[in-house]
Amino acid sequence: VLPSYDVSHPARGYAMGCLSFALEETGAYSHAIIAGHGALALAPDDAWGLHAVTHVHDMTAQSRKGLGWLDAHENAWAHCNNFRFHVWWHKALLHLDLGEVETVFDLYDHKIRSEKTDDYRDISNATSLLMRLELEGVCVGDRWDELADLAETHTDDGSLVFADLHYLMPLLQTGRRAASVALADTAQARASDAGDIARGYATPGCAAISGLCAFAEGDHRTAFDGLLTAWPHMSRAGGSHAQRDVFERITIDAGIRAGQIDDAERVLRARTNRRGGAEDTYASARFAMIAAARGAAAQPPAA
Repeated sequence: VLPSYDVSHPARGYAMGCLSFALEETGAYSHAIIAGHGALALAPDDAWGLHAVTHVHDMTAQSRKGLGWLDAHENAWAHCNNFRFHVWWHKALLHLDLGEVETVFDLYDHKIRSEKTDDYRDISNATSLLMRLELEGVCVGDRWDELADLAETHTDDGSLVFADLHYLMPLLQTGRRAASVALADTAQARASDAGDIARGYATPGCAAISGLCAFAEGDHRTAFDGLLTAWPHMSRAGGSHAQRDVFERITIDAGIRAGQIDDAERVLRARTNRRGGAEDTYASARFAMIAAARGAAAQPPAA
């Protein structure tokens, strides 16, 4: 497509923004940066190109650089429809990586959920951010409640695995067992249908749902079994690497908590390799947990 849009074509910049995101999702980070910068040079309001470069900074653990990029180009996305909420979400992820939790909450309350929309993309921004905070031991207060209220109206949807996994998290975090079971039952029924969406529910959807339910109940071994089964196939659920990362984090944490250190490390190393070998704060902390667990296991028993 791109050769059909020479530099004089008004859509060239936007096409380059699309290319940048495709390059990022396939791990060609340096090429994605070049294409993304080129996109904004031609089309300064190209939110997708800006978004693609932000993904690169997230995936390569360059959080401070990513924040600088977003701040310098706010005119490219602050005017957008609900896509602006997604870019604010990306900004919050970068602040979270830097340990700036108060800023994360400020962005959540005043930007990401400033409008209590019922769009699954907006809900996925919110639920995945809150879950990341929970995994770091941060209390998120009553922020789950409004998301769970919305999620309860979608337990019979069965239309997209990505959406259902994000609806499930607030239901589990607020103890709404009946609604959680209803969503899981819908997914199980959907998995027996024909078509690509049904196949996504069959693999990885049902295993991921089972794992998330067990994780919420503190049954980390069962959670890890389900999530590890789903893990190699999670791209079928939909979303980007950055969006699916919350499920990879839960998988790793379930493995560590279950004492399945070798398998948890395998998932963690695969995550790091996908990011060009870059360790973000999450990865560094989990590698330290794994080392500590191995050290404790190597200690001789007390006399």
